[in-house]
Amino acid sequence: MDLPNLTLILQAALSPNPDQRKAAELSLNQFQYAPQHLVRLLQIIVDNNCDMGVRQVASIHFKNFIAKNWSPYEFDPQQKISQSDKDVVRDHILVFLTQVPPLLRVQLGESLKTIIHSDYPEQWPHLLDWVKHNLQDQQVFGALFVLRILSRKYEFKSDEERTPVYRIVEETFPHLLNIFNKLVKIVNPSLEVADLIKLICKIFWSSIYLEIPKQLLDQNIFNAWMMLFFNELERSVPLEGQPVDPELRKSWGWWKVKKWTIHILNRLYTRISRNNMYALLQPRLDFLLFEIVFPLMCFNDNDQKLWDEDPHEYVRKGYDIIEDLYSPRTAAMDFVSELVRKRGKENLQKFIQFIVEIFRRYDEASLEHKPYRQKDGALLAIGALCDKLKQTEPYKSELEPMLVQHVFPEFNSHVGHLRSKAAWVAGQYAHINFSDQNNFLKALHCVVSRIQDSELPVRVDSVFALRSFIEASKDLNDIRPILPQLLDELFKLMNEVENEDLVFTLETIVDKFGEEMAPYAIGLCQNLAAAFWRCMNTTEADDEADDPGALAAVGCLRAISTILESVSRLPHLFVEIEPTLLPIMRKMLTTDGQEVFEEVLEIVSYMTFFSPTISLDMWSLWPLMMESLADWAIDFFPNILVPLDNYISRGTANFLTCKEPDYQQSLWNMILSIMADKNMGDNDIIPAPKLIEVVFQNCRGQVDHWVEPYLRTTVERLRRTEKIYLKCLFMQVIADALYYNAALTLSILQKFGVASEIFSLWFRLLQQVKKSGARANFRREHEMKVCCLGLTSLVALPADQLPGEALGGVFRATLDLLLAYKDLVAEAAKEEVAENDDYMDGFQSDDEDEDANSSDKEMGGDAEDGDGADTVTLRKLAEQVKSFRPSDVDDDDSDDDYSDEELQSPLDEVDPFVFFVDTVKAIQSSDPLRIENLTRTLDLNYQTLANGVAQHAEQRRAEIEKEKLEKASATIAS
Repeated sequence: MDLPNLTLILQAALSPNPDQRKAAELSLNQFQYAPQHLVRLLQIIVDNNCDMGVRQVASIHFKNFIAKNWSPYEFDPQQKISQSDKDVVRDHILVFLTQVPPLLRVQLGESLKTIIHSDYPEQWPHLLDWVKHNLQDQQVFGALFVLRILSRKYEFKSDEERTPVYRIVEETFPHLLNIFNKLVKIVNPSLEVADLIKLICKIFWSSIYLEIPKQLLDQNIFNAWMMLFFNELERSVPLEGQPVDPELRKSWGWWKVKKWTIHILNRLYTRISRNNMYALLQPRLDFLLFEIVFPLMCFNDNDQKLWDEDPHEYVRKGYDIIEDLYSPRTAAMDFVSELVRKRGKENLQKFIQFIVEIFRRYDEASLEHKPYRQKDGALLAIGALCDKLKQTEPYKSELEPMLVQHVFPEFNSHVGHLRSKAAWVAGQYAHINFSDQNNFLKALHCVVSRIQDSELPVRVDSVFALRSFIEASKDLNDIRPILPQLLDELFKLMNEVENEDLVFTLETIVDKFGEEMAPYAIGLCQNLAAAFWRCMNTTEADDEADDPGALAAVGCLRAISTILESVSRLPHLFVEIEPTLLPIMRKMLTTDGQEVFEEVLEIVSYMTFFSPTISLDMWSLWPLMMESLADWAIDFFPNILVPLDNYISRGTANFLTCKEPDYQQSLWNMILSIMADKNMGDNDIIPAPKLIEVVFQNCRGQVDHWVEPYLRTTVERLRRTEKIYLKCLFMQVIADALYYNAALTLSILQKFGVASEIFSLWFRLLQQVKKSGARANFRREHEMKVCCLGLTSLVALPADQLPGEALGGVFRATLDLLLAYKDLVAEAAKEEVAENDDYMDGFQSDDEDEDANSSDKEMGGDAEDGDGADTVTLRKLAEQVKSFRPSDVDDDDSDDDYSDEELQSPLDEVDPFVFFVDTVKAIQSSDPLRIENLTRTLDLNYQTLANGVAQHAEQRRAEIEKEKLEKASATIAS
């Protein structure tokens, strides 16, 4: 597209007519990959004769196109921008930066940032030469602007990635120092000078953030820089042009210079020897501590104004981690905490004496002369030093009396900020060992009483403190009678304030009271859902990445998950809760929910696992997850695996019969797309073979037509897989297919011409050991069981499919694996007994110990067999919801490379010993000569092992019958 036509299309993109705008956007999208498209956009951006609106649209389109296409993703290797266009852009963008207005410079700067992060130094080796040349020429601003972007690339890099920084510093910092010297000597400097100094400060900051380059450690050079920074810090800010409003001054150039100068000096302070700095500080430390730092901790006029005029903003600022980064009060608290932590011997006692003196003066003063604000600061200091005081005598023993004498009375103060601070301090010390439990109860009741305070900040601080008391409470009977009232007040607050800490308090209550929350579960979910939508609406309206509403929205979803977990034994509640949560799940399983996707998937996992049945409404979420996975959510594949497993295993009939949509086809399309993608790493595809396992295990005998395609993609991916763990996982798919239908599976592998190759690899993986002699692969119970069942299914094949020689090898491999499985289960049972012993804290009797040990000598119950405790099931589901993808470390030598938790399956009900013995008995009945010939080929060790397995199978058969009877009795009793 030529330049005039492109200009017309960009002009149309500004049209008030939505149809014209849409047509223009379609045209831009249609021609965006045409040669020289980027070059023409750049021409329009710098054309002073062109309409400013058109130039701005061009700059935005230019920035977005570069961000998306300059450096294509690994899985999209096609270059969307020609090399010649890239060369033209790189050659001209540096010059154009200084020629365009600030509004357009911002967009070009973002584009330049993308290009530098992608191309420097490999594809753009001369960039630094351009910067160096222009620092000595008239283009100083442009050079500093580019150098700032370049230095930021390495600001947070690790040591080995920061090597280019040293050359940047060596080549440019002498020129920066020279420029800085000239700038500070200018009389009556303009605001443009402030912008230049600010850029130099930012470049310096990026270069020293993680490490001070050695070039700057030369004493003369370091001193020269420091003198310039001190000069900027001490000299007066020009009065001319300075905003009258203090809030506006924050963004004014000369105050920004002050800010960045202090950032640098503070950073250097943290990078220089603490001993030397402390020695210099010590003579003036008392003045600093008591005259500067402590007053910053006290309630002040600005606090009072905000408290009175906008209590919501007061609460927001008090609990905003971003505000903390810039808060003088937080910095003062951190200074005191660090001082007494590192230099406690010299400073803790005198600081506490100072605080005690404030308490004394406060107590002795008349009502109208009490130092309320100093008392507030003293309470803040006591709370900030909580960790230190709880560990240090004699203060540790005096904490309870301190709370009684100096904190409890302030719950009834007529001064609101002292009531608020009393609640906060009480929460900080809720976990201490109270010698008099009545004092703990008094503190608790004081906090509860303030939840209905007339002042919003007091109510909020009280709710936060309540969380600590609930966590610390040994007897929930103190709280149980007022639980409905607490929940009511909590939701009133959540309607007023969007704060994740409020949700954390609710989570704590739900977690502590467990199934007792059942009567409130529906109401809780409804309130949390309403709060979630409010938070999301606020976040969308503010469009701020760090908006507290976004954090609170995540907290709401986490609290919902906690509620669902607490009522997991009451499936009927899930039916009633579903209509409330369904709109959230539907909306947030799309691109709208990228920020809360993991939390929503957790809710979907609980709803599909604990509901009596999976409703058709819940099934409507399947396509949404598939679309997200195909579009943008591949990083969440392990999280999506859990609900997909639930759909297949708990809604098998619908999965198999429904054709609109066709869930089987949809699953195959997704798995094929991921498994066949050569650019998808081994770790990224792990959930795919797990899902194939889920299908084979849950749909036995009903998906014969899928066995061949699933085996084909498994074998193809197996051949180019490097990770040992993933190879083992693919072999488990083969084992599952054999258990599903051994004859069909073997015929398919033979059809592919890979049967010999597959079984050789499988037996090799089974036989591999570590240096320690321990089994290298298939080390978990589920993996061993799958392999046992697959091998046993091979044994069951008739002689024409599995000749005698092959039968003997498979038979021996199965016996070896059954023995290893038996040992593993016994060890797991022993560890479980040990954990229970620890939990019981020695209350188990000697007789019980003896019984546990004797059962260990035989065969403990399989942790995945039978009807495990509901808490174990719940814990497993919670673990599954978390990402369990293995790490990138070499899994040949690691025992911790992947989770021990596995998805539940019908295989949990199959005992591999009973299955093996029943299989052998069936062969013996149909073809006794075959078993006789097999036995003759076994040496004495394997004959003994076979007899042991047979005996153990009968023992397991008896145990399983007993477990079934116990389960039936328990069901009848309940």
